[in-house]
Amino acid sequence: MKKLLFIINPTAGKGKAGNSLFEMTDIFTKAGYDTVVHPVQSQEYIPEYVTLVGENYDMIVCAGGDGTLDKTSTGFMELLEKTDKKINLGYIPCGSTNDYARSLGISLNPVRAAEQIVTGRPLSIDLGILNGDPYIYIAAFGLFTNVSYSTPQNIKNLIGHSAYILGGMKELSNIKVYNIEADFDGRTVTGEYIYGQFTNTKSVAGFKMLAKREVIFNDGLFECLLIKRPKTVDELMRIFNALLSGETDEELMVYDKARSIKIKSEEMISWTIDGEFGGEMKEANIGVLYRKVPLMLDSTVNFIGID
Repeated sequence: MKKLLFIINPTAGKGKAGNSLFEMTDIFTKAGYDTVVHPVQSQEYIPEYVTLVGENYDMIVCAGGDGTLDKTSTGFMELLEKTDKKINLGYIPCGSTNDYARSLGISLNPVRAAEQIVTGRPLSIDLGILNGDPYIYIAAFGLFTNVSYSTPQNIKNLIGHSAYILGGMKELSNIKVYNIEADFDGRTVTGEYIYGQFTNTKSVAGFKMLAKREVIFNDGLFECLLIKRPKTVDELMRIFNALLSGETDEELMVYDKARSIKIKSEEMISWTIDGEFGGEMKEANIGVLYRKVPLMLDSTVNFIGID
């Protein structure tokens, strides 16, 4: 019998993973998996745990928010380095915004997401790496980026996406400007910027920031977006309108695709990685780990690179 490790974060979202636990495990069992359920006590130990025991399983599934997925995939990546066994990863999104899941067509209904996993196909997805620290879908700095990790979990659970909006509005009166040099695969830009993101997703914090752009999840390239310092209220409104519509304002934004990104600043910059604090640094080296992790996705959706 096949074996499945089910890592679940019972505090993510509004506890919907825990509320659907029996139904999800029943789906896994009916699909032929001997399922072991492991509730998360601390996200920080997930990578070590997955690396330690993961080789005993044929499938590893995590249920939780972006942070749970980030930590599970980090451990999963390390696991694949030490074993030749074919193991797939599944994700059941139960967070506040679920950007990555929305981008990949993963159902936000836990039971339906479990069904997609057992009937789906693996897509070998790219991961990012920031100064040696792997991440799933976003590394970012600047305006709004501290909202995710500074907003208490109980507030996120209570009002969901609105928590990010309310938290972000507090920052508008004190916009931080960074004087940086950015290199995208040899193309260099310099200037004053209020925000930067380096992603493998179609939305960030619920906003379809690159909806008009083609995002391929395993092409070895990440989408790069820098937002320039607005000099007038009109320019600020243009920026927000562009973000809400998924457009790119060429005068106020820099967009590119790259496999190697280098960011240099005159001062320390705080980064967020997959919604969690990613450290402070003057130099950030970002790379793409090409088709690193096989993620189970809906078999009815066509993705480039389905295994």
